[in-house]
Amino acid sequence: MAEEDVQIELKFRIYDGTDMAHGTYPLSTTVVSLKQRLMADWPQDKSVIPKSVSDIKLIHAGKFLENNKTLAESRVHFGDLPGGVTTMHVVVQQPPITNKNTEKNPERQNFCSCSII
Repeated sequence: MAEEDVQIELKFRIYDGTDMAHGTYPLSTTVVSLKQRLMADWPQDKSVIPKSVSDIKLIHAGKFLENNKTLAESRVHFGDLPGGVTTMHVVVQQPPITNKNTEKNPERQNFCSCSII
């Protein structure tokens, strides 16, 4: 059977335990196309929403999957039971939030708050 004909049933679990984008995918599907599907299907009521595909990381069997690889190249395996579903975990990386009050003020870098007694 050709790789293009082989299908795998996947679901994706996000940070709060919600499963999404449950479906059957050909092993020739690229990781970046899965991330694009996740972006399109992302629930808008969540507190964490990816802004771009590069914010999403997919984890399978303890490894991050690379965007340019297919499911077959990533060695995504079938569930242990016939007709089983493979779950991938989804991590959303967002830039750290900076607090403007704690940032260094360049005008005050040489300021010393010590007293001479």
